[in-house]
Amino acid sequence: MLAAFWLVALGLGVLVMRHELDEVFDSALQETAERLLALTIDDLELRQQADSLEIASLNRSGRREYLVYQVRDPSGRLLLKSDDAPSDIIQPEMSKGFSDTTRYRVFTSVSPDGKLILQVADRFSDRREAVRESAVTMLIPLLLLIPASIVSIWLVIGRALKPIGALRQSIATKDGGNMASLEEAHLPEELKPIAHSVNLLLERLRNAFAAEREFTANSAHELRTPIAGALAQTQRLVEELPNGPGRVRALKIERALHDLGRLAEKLLQLARAESGIGSKETEVDLLQILDLVVLDVQRGMSLDRKLEFRRPASQSLVRLVDADAFGIVMRNLIENALLHGDPRFPVVVDVAGDRSISVVNGCEVVADHELSDLKNRFHRGRTSASGSGLGLAIADRIVIEMGGKLTLFSPARGRTDGFEALVEL
Repeated sequence: MLAAFWLVALGLGVLVMRHELDEVFDSALQETAERLLALTIDDLELRQQADSLEIASLNRSGRREYLVYQVRDPSGRLLLKSDDAPSDIIQPEMSKGFSDTTRYRVFTSVSPDGKLILQVADRFSDRREAVRESAVTMLIPLLLLIPASIVSIWLVIGRALKPIGALRQSIATKDGGNMASLEEAHLPEELKPIAHSVNLLLERLRNAFAAEREFTANSAHELRTPIAGALAQTQRLVEELPNGPGRVRALKIERALHDLGRLAEKLLQLARAESGIGSKETEVDLLQILDLVVLDVQRGMSLDRKLEFRRPASQSLVRLVDADAFGIVMRNLIENALLHGDPRFPVVVDVAGDRSISVVNGCEVVADHELSDLKNRFHRGRTSASGSGLGLAIADRIVIEMGGKLTLFSPARGRTDGFEALVEL
């Protein structure tokens, strides 16, 4: 826009300059004609006294003339001309004043007695050349100034907006796992109120999340004891009741209490996941933890289910993560595979050569639109098995805190069916 305004201003300047130059040229043309007419009259009188009336030229220097002139009598006979003037009549119309031809701007002056007619002319090409050279002289600095101004404006505005970009990026990194306050010290005075307001909002969110996590953890923890007591009493009641409707209802209560206990355990894990337990400053071998998790799950499995664990014997997987958090992730993935997988096929836990860990179970193919929603809280796919819909959400949350990625595949990689959860750290 700045360049456009400058170019428009230059165009208007050239138009004004052309008009002013025309006035200067016309004034010079008229003044030259009036002075030259008096000199011509005196010169011709001297020539008549000397009986020499041949056509003379007053310019013998060989230089190019910007003004040309002709002196004629009323009949049109040429009496005197400049060296560059044409032999033909410059302007056949010999009325006094300014007139134009295709090549010349002409001023015609007539002697008082009407016996001499003087025409002084300058070329339009000379006028255009003067305007063109003046315009180029004005344009060259402008062509240098425009890119210099663009670069200067770019650098100055970029430097001025750099703190805004840094503040934007800092705000963009804030989510449920990163709610640290923004640094205000290095910001300009204009941006400090914005950062301060964002920090106040983050503090309120931290307090709200902390209260929510504390409530969830306390609720889940406090529910454990009464649930366990109710479950024990229900199991004792089942043993004491004879076969009949009462025993059937007691067995349903026992199953409901089992589900309630699992839900309380998942809520406790969710509260721990949201508290940021994924990262740690000490290194641990995750394969040793995975060995313990698989062994513990195998001890509690029914005889009709099978769990295969594939890992290189000499391989280790050392990471800066929390051991308990990694155990929660793998236990949730394995229990999810056992709970919702086809019991006719084994659940396979495989540690690949690229240090990724996959958990694969057999099942029908899950649609893509359903697969993307399985990581959401309390979302369950099309399954008849019991569950809370929190296992994959907890695992995904902790894996993200570990700096990794949990990817779901259906069908499983290398198969035409099944479900696969891939953990990459």
